[in-house]
Amino acid sequence: MGNGTLPEGAIVLRAGEGRAYALGAMRSVFKADGAETADTYSISEWCLDPHTPGPGAHSHDANDDIFYVLEGTMTFLLGDQHVDATRGDFVRVPANVTHDFENRGDVPAGVLNIYIPGGFEREMEGIVAWFAQQQPAGGN
Repeated sequence: MGNGTLPEGAIVLRAGEGRAYALGAMRSVFKADGAETADTYSISEWCLDPHTPGPGAHSHDANDDIFYVLEGTMTFLLGDQHVDATRGDFVRVPANVTHDFENRGDVPAGVLNIYIPGGFEREMEGIVAWFAQQQPAGGN
């Protein structure tokens, strides 16, 4: 990369950079959202340790969830079907479809998530608090 100034609105983040949220054995790093995208989309990376459940079955009234598997095997719940997706696989979940993701495997798994339209990051404070409450007493 050059030494000049990036064009207005351009974002360059190195691996692992962004706004990180710890959710026990699941971690997320938001890359672009909110004011950066005028709430048109939110992009985040989600990593799950082996044998880790995801956020739980849920749906979004007005948002599509797009997932691209970066590593490992992620098992997606789509409606009432479970689908295994591996590195390079793409999954689109339309609005109002119940979905979830989890890592049932023996190695870490990760996905890039695009949430359209944006705004998902506004929910992260509550999500982090919920996950913290789920930790057993004395747990990490």
